[in-house]
Amino acid sequence: MDKKLMSKKKPAYPINKQLSDYLTEHSRNIKIPIYYEDLLRFQGAVEIYDKHGNETLWISTYFAEHEREEIEMSLKRVYTILHADGSDEALQYITIDAIDFCTFGNTKPFRIKVRNILNDNYVYLYIKKADASRIYGLELEHLLSPNHINFLVHGDTIIEEHISGIPGDTFINENLDSCSDQDKMAIAKEFVKFNERCFIRLLGDMRSYNYVFVLTHDFDRIDYRIRAIDFDQQSFEGNSKVYKPQFLKENNELVEMTLNLLQEESMEQYKNEERSLLAKRASSEYDRLSSLLDCMKNDTLSTPAKIKELKVELFSLTKDVRFRRAKNMGDIVSSALDFVKRNYENINPYIIR
Repeated sequence: MDKKLMSKKKPAYPINKQLSDYLTEHSRNIKIPIYYEDLLRFQGAVEIYDKHGNETLWISTYFAEHEREEIEMSLKRVYTILHADGSDEALQYITIDAIDFCTFGNTKPFRIKVRNILNDNYVYLYIKKADASRIYGLELEHLLSPNHINFLVHGDTIIEEHISGIPGDTFINENLDSCSDQDKMAIAKEFVKFNERCFIRLLGDMRSYNYVFVLTHDFDRIDYRIRAIDFDQQSFEGNSKVYKPQFLKENNELVEMTLNLLQEESMEQYKNEERSLLAKRASSEYDRLSSLLDCMKNDTLSTPAKIKELKVELFSLTKDVRFRRAKNMGDIVSSALDFVKRNYENINPYIIR
């Protein structure tokens, strides 16, 4: 099914001046001491396997001795820029344990393991080739989801903070069956809300390995949240099903569980809850969101054929003439958010106006 829904390879779109200015205004666009291309100079690598001995599509790289020290110092500076104030004070206490390279996907990221030598605490960060689609996806996630996103851009390089959680495919294969009935009910609810959130803001390709499960222990239960970790397919495809995780075969087990556990009325309730929450977030971030959408409207993020296909499908679904008038993906995303705000922001009769 996925091959029919999505293109084999999405092209990378450059960052134009308007988007670059937006990133500068919101402290995303900064000077960095190393670029993606610098890390491509690794001399060799070894395969990385998971705990079961399976290939992970990641390789551990190593660099020539005359370059390694400079590269590691630059990466330590990147860490302080992303997580602190960029000063040199903490450099003496951190070290680079690993520079891994992913051989799969569009962005082919580097994963950097940064460890504090005083207590062995460590974090990961990612360095990738910048793509306008991904930046729009990250910003929309930051503004419209319950999740904070930390990333920086300079030129054609993007640096992202690691999003912690259990990979969706791992959770489905290794953890889902052992969950209690009540936990499965909570997971089903979260999947419905995640599915709706992706569809409204047009984030595509949420196959199980492109999101994580975040588990939080509350005083009487475990709280489950699903977070996207891949944003390359923001507003690119023309088939509207791409933007609904329920139609991707890797999620079939979650879909079947949800259909078995939740009644139609409950699913509709959770969809309405997510629409209302998203409408509130869109209103509270109105100025910044409007500026971002203006960038999208003046950018090229897809092909004319895909734009036409998507706006026709969404007009057929909503009967909102704004979709039919849309000229690009920015117009379509803006129309989708306006539709949600008009129909779900003001349904609470207890709000004082």
